[in-house]
Amino acid sequence: MLKYGLKSVKKQGVHFLTKTNFLFPHFISWLNPLFRIGYKRKLEEDDMYKVLPEDGSERLGEQLQRYWDHEVQKAAKELRDPSLSKVIIKCYWKSYAVLGIFTLIEEVIKVVQPVFLGKLIQYFENYNPNNTEALNVAFGYAAGISMSSIGLALLHHLYFYHVQRSGMKIRVAMCHMIYKKALCLSSTAMGQTTTGQIVNLLSNDVNRFDEVTIFLHFLWVGPLQAGAVIGLLWYEIGPSCLAGMAVLMFLMPLQTLFGRLFSSFRSKTAAFTDSRIRTMNEVVSGIRIIKMYAWEKSFSTLVNEVRRKEISKIMKSSYLRGLNMASFFVASKIIVFITFLVYVMLGNVISAGRVFVAVSLYSAVRLTVTLFFPSAVEKVSEAKISVRRIKKFLLLDEIMKHSSGQPVQPTEEPMVEHILRSEQLLAVIGPVGAGKSSLLSSILGELPQEKGVVKVKGNLTYVCQQPWVFPGTIRSNILFGKELNQQKYERVLKACALKRDMELLPDGDLTVIGDRGATLSGGQKARVNLARAVYQDADIYLLDDPLSAVDAEVGRHLFEQCICGLLRKKPRILVTHQLQYLKAAHQILVLKEGQAVAQGTYTELQRSGLDFTLLLKKEEEDEAPEPAPGVPCRVSRSRTLSQTSVQSHASSVHSAKDGADQLPVGQVTCIILLSCALPETRSTGTIGISLYLKYFRAGANILVLLTLILLNLLAQVVKAKGSLTVATIIFGFLRSLLFFNVLVNSAQTLHNRMFTSILRTPVRFFDINPVGRILNRFSKDIGQLDSMLPWTFVDFIQVFLQILGVIAVAASVIPWILIPVIPLLIVFLVLRRYFLQTSRDIKRLESTTRSPVFSHLSSSLQGLWTIRAFKAEQRFQQTFDAHQDLHSDLEAGAVGLALSYAVTLMGMFQWGVRQSAEVENMMTSVERVVEYTELESEAPWETEKKPPPDWPRHGNITFDQVNFAYNSDGPVVLKSMNAVFRSKEKVGIVGRTGAGKSSLISALFRLAEPEGTILIDGMKTSEIGLHDLRQKMSIIPQDPVLFTGTMRKNLDPFNQHTDEDLWNVLDEVQLKAVVEELPNKMETELAESGSNFSVGQRQLVCLARAILRKNCILIIDEATANVDPRTDELIQKTIRAKFKECTVLTIAHRLNTIIDSDRILVLDAGRIHEYDEPYVLLQIQDGLLYKMVQQMGKAEAASLLQTAKMVTICMQT
Repeated sequence: MLKYGLKSVKKQGVHFLTKTNFLFPHFISWLNPLFRIGYKRKLEEDDMYKVLPEDGSERLGEQLQRYWDHEVQKAAKELRDPSLSKVIIKCYWKSYAVLGIFTLIEEVIKVVQPVFLGKLIQYFENYNPNNTEALNVAFGYAAGISMSSIGLALLHHLYFYHVQRSGMKIRVAMCHMIYKKALCLSSTAMGQTTTGQIVNLLSNDVNRFDEVTIFLHFLWVGPLQAGAVIGLLWYEIGPSCLAGMAVLMFLMPLQTLFGRLFSSFRSKTAAFTDSRIRTMNEVVSGIRIIKMYAWEKSFSTLVNEVRRKEISKIMKSSYLRGLNMASFFVASKIIVFITFLVYVMLGNVISAGRVFVAVSLYSAVRLTVTLFFPSAVEKVSEAKISVRRIKKFLLLDEIMKHSSGQPVQPTEEPMVEHILRSEQLLAVIGPVGAGKSSLLSSILGELPQEKGVVKVKGNLTYVCQQPWVFPGTIRSNILFGKELNQQKYERVLKACALKRDMELLPDGDLTVIGDRGATLSGGQKARVNLARAVYQDADIYLLDDPLSAVDAEVGRHLFEQCICGLLRKKPRILVTHQLQYLKAAHQILVLKEGQAVAQGTYTELQRSGLDFTLLLKKEEEDEAPEPAPGVPCRVSRSRTLSQTSVQSHASSVHSAKDGADQLPVGQVTCIILLSCALPETRSTGTIGISLYLKYFRAGANILVLLTLILLNLLAQVVKAKGSLTVATIIFGFLRSLLFFNVLVNSAQTLHNRMFTSILRTPVRFFDINPVGRILNRFSKDIGQLDSMLPWTFVDFIQVFLQILGVIAVAASVIPWILIPVIPLLIVFLVLRRYFLQTSRDIKRLESTTRSPVFSHLSSSLQGLWTIRAFKAEQRFQQTFDAHQDLHSDLEAGAVGLALSYAVTLMGMFQWGVRQSAEVENMMTSVERVVEYTELESEAPWETEKKPPPDWPRHGNITFDQVNFAYNSDGPVVLKSMNAVFRSKEKVGIVGRTGAGKSSLISALFRLAEPEGTILIDGMKTSEIGLHDLRQKMSIIPQDPVLFTGTMRKNLDPFNQHTDEDLWNVLDEVQLKAVVEELPNKMETELAESGSNFSVGQRQLVCLARAILRKNCILIIDEATANVDPRTDELIQKTIRAKFKECTVLTIAHRLNTIIDSDRILVLDAGRIHEYDEPYVLLQIQDGLLYKMVQQMGKAEAASLLQTAKMVTICMQT
C-alpha cells in the first residue's frame, strides 16, 4: 500500500521497505519524516516514495495476465467459460492465506481474554488477603489481559496493513489488464463497450478488491470463533448459552441472504453507472454543440433519469447495510437479555464473574459474527459482480494480430482486386459512405473478416481522417517513440508545412498539446498527424483524407512536398475529395456503396463515362501528363488547388491560435497559453465544519437533521440504561436507516448540482480541464459518496456514541476513572491531528493523480487505430503503468499505522479512532465534488426579458463596435467589428486561418460575452437569456457530433416533430436509404459518438437537425469539409431551397460554395478587410478575395468570376 517516499530517497530511487524484513513496517518510525513534512506544509508529489518494485503496475499486471492467458487456453480446450475468480485465487492465494494466521491469532486472543477476566473477577469474589499464591495467579491473569490487549492492538493493524496491500496489488494488476485489453479491442467489441464502462471498471469495480480482502478471512474465522465461544460459555453458564447463540445463528443466514441481495443491487447499479459515465463523457466531449443547440436541459434530464435509477438501487443497498449495522448495534442487548433470562428461569443464581465472562465472550464474537462476517458476505457478493463484469470485458473480441506478409481478411465484400506497387500513388474517391475509410481499415486489419484476402508485405502506417493527437509535446507526437534524427526531423517539418508554426509557438516543438489537442487548430492537428506518419519511415502509407483540413496553399505544399515529395518512393493509398490532385495519381479507384465501380488511370476513367463523371466535374483546363511509374508526380502551379482550408477547431480560441502567421509572436504566446490545461486544483488544511454542514444540508432539511440527532442520542441513552430492550431495537434500526437515507440523498443532490454546474459553466472551462479530470469526479469521487462514505460515517457515529456511553456509565460508577481517561483522550486527539494533516494531503494528492489515468485511457481509445497501426501499444501500456504507479492509494488504514500504534486503545476505541480518520479522508471526495458545484456560471439561460414568440421574424443581424475575447485576460480576437447582415441575405465569410471566422460565430452565440452591441431584429442579444438566443439560430458545426441514443433522439431530442417530418428531412440530406437499412430504422441505437457512421454522414445528420429547427437564421461553419464535391453540391442545393427565406452566414474554404452569395465578408486578423458583392470584390486586384480566387488556377478563377457576375446581374434584374 505504501507506494511513495521522501525527496532524498526518491533521488536514489529506493523505497525503505525494499531493505526491510516482514515486521519492519510495523515499527513505523520511518514514516515520521513524512508526517513531519505533512504537518508543516502541503505535501507534493516529490515528497513521496517511488513505488516498491514488487508493487509496480507492470510487474503485477503481467503476472496476473500470464495466469489469465493460461486459464483462457485451458478453458477453450475443456469447452467451458474461463474463470477470472479462479485466476485471482491461483495468483494470490499463498500470500493471502498467510494473513489468515493473523486473523486466527487475533480472534483466539479475543476469546482467551474474557477467560482471564473471569478468573481475575473470581479472585476478587473469593478474596482472601492471606492467600499469596492466589494473588500471584491473579497478577498472572492481569498480565495476560494487558499482554493480550497490546497484542490485539498491534495484530489488528498489522493485519489491516497487509490485507489492504493485497487488495491494492489485485486492483493495480486488474487495471493493467483492463487497459491492455482496451488497446486490443476489435471494432465489433468497441460497439459492445463504451469509454464510460471502461472508466467505471477502472474507477469503481476494481475498488471492490480493496474492500473484499479486508473481510474475506472472517468468512471462516467467524463460524470457528462462534464454535469456540459456545464451548467456553457452556463451561461457564451451561446450556442457557445456546439461547443467546441461537440469536447469533439466526443472524448469520439472514446476512447471507442480504449478501445475495447486495449482489443483485450491485449488478444493476454498475450498469446504470456505466450509462451515466458514458453520457458524461459525450457531454464533456461535445459541450460546444450542446451549448449552441441549447440542448443542456435534454441532457440534464437524460443524466438525472439514469442517476435516479442508479440511486434507487444504491438506496436499497444502503438500507440493507443499515439493517446489518443496526443488528450489530442491538445484537449484544438481545443476546445478553435472552441468555440470562433463560439462565435464571432454569433456577441458576447470577454472579458478577459469570456475567462479565459471558458479556465479554459475547462481545468478542459479536464483532466478528454481526459486523465482520456480514461485511465479508456483502463484499464478496459485490466483488463477484465486479469480477463478472471485468471478465466479460476481458473476453471481448480482440483484433486479429497479423505480421507483415500474412494474408488478412477484410470486412467488405471483395471491393478491390488491386496490386499496389512500390512508388505508386493510388487515389481512392467516392461519395459519402462509399467505404473509403473501410477499405483502409480492411488493409489495417481493423474490421472483422467476411471474405476476400488482403496481402500486406511490409510495415504499414496510417493517417486517420479525424486528426488524433495525445497530451504531450508536439515533438513527442511526431516522433511517437522513435529516436530524434535532427536532419530527418527538419525535413519532415518542412514537408508538412510545420516550420513556421514551430517558430511562432512559445516553446517551439516542445509546446505542450492539451487534452484532445486543445492547444492546436484543426489544420495544425492534421499536419502533426501527417508528420507523425512520415517520420515513421514505413513501407506503405495509408492516408485517409489528410488534405481536407488544410487551405489551398498548404494543401498544395503537402501534396507536392510530402505526398509526392518525401514519400515519392513509397506505395501510398490516398483517400481524398480533392479531385484536382487525381491527375497526379498513378491509379484511381472509385468506390460506391462498398463496391469498386471503376479503376484505372485518370485518362482511362475519363473515357469510361462511369459514375466517375458525376463525382468529377469535368475540368476545362489542360490535362496534366500522366506521370510515368517512378517519376515523382507534381501538380502544376497553375492548376486547381485544394478547395478546403484548415478546419479551425470548433473552439475559435484554436482558430485564433492557428492564425500565427498573422499575429506578432507575443500575441501568439498569449493565445497558446490560453488553452493549456492548468494543473488540477487541490485544497489545503483541515476539512472545515462548513463542508460537513454542506454535505448534510444537501441530504435533508434542518428538521430531519434534528430528528436524526435526537434519534442517535435516544438510541444511545436507551442502550446505556440497559432495561429497555424493545426500545433499543426500535431506535437502533430507525436511526441507522434514517442516517443512510440522508447520506445517500446528499450524494444524489451533490451529483445533480455538480452536473448542473458543469452544464452552466462557460466553454473555456472545458478547454483548460482534461476530460479525465472531469470524469474522475463523476466516477471515483461520486462512487465514494455513494457507497463507502455513508457506511463509514454511520459506523463512526455509532462507535463514537458507544465510546461516550461506556465512559459515561463507567464514570457514574467510579468517577476516578476519568483521571486516566482525560489525558489519554488529549494524547489521542493530538496524535489524530498530527496524523490527519499528512493522511488528508495524501488522499487529495491521490485524487488528483488519478485524473491522468482516465485522461490517458480516453485519449488512447480515441486514437486506437493509430496506436495499433504504429505498433505503439507497448509504449502506451508503459505510460499507463507509470500513471498508475504515481497514483498512490495511501489510505488511512495504511498510514493509520502511526496513529494506531501510538494509541493502543482496546477494540472499540481503536476502531473508532480509525473510522474517524477514514471519514475525514473520504470527505476529501465531498470537497472535490462541492468545488465543482461552485464553478463560474455563464449568463442565465432565461431572463425576465423575453423576446416575442415569433422573434426573429426577419433575421437582420447588426454588429456594432464588437470586440471579442475568449476570456477576460485573453487577447482580443475580433476588433471593432461593424457589419450588417440583411434579412434573407446569403453571406459568405472567408479569411485565412486565424482571421476570426469562428470567433464571429462564438460572439453571435455568446460562448463568451462580447463587448459592444449585437442586434438581431433590433433586439440586443446581451439582454435576453442564452437559450432564448441560441434556440432561435441554427448551426451546422465544423465538427459533426452524434450522441449515443437512437437516430430519432439525435435529430429531435425534445420529440417536437412527427415521423413524417423526420423521414422527409433524412430524404432531403441523402440519408434516408442509409437509415432504412439499419436494423430498427430510426430507433436503432447508435454506437458511442455515432462511430458507426462516416464523418461525412455525421455532417449530413447535423444538416438535417438545422432543417428541422426551421429558424430564421442559419450559420454554416465549414460544414462540407468531409464530403465529396457531388454531395457538397447537393447540400448547397438543399440549403438554397430550404433556407430561401432565411439569413444564412456560411464560413467556407471551398470558394465555389460561397461565390454565389449575395455578399462576401473577408476577415483578416480579427478585422473586416472587405465586405461587398462577390463580383465587386473580384474587381479589386489587390484585395484578399481576388488573391484567393487567383490561387485556384486560371480555369477555376474564370469560372468563379463568371458565377459572381451572374449573381450580380440576377440581383440587378
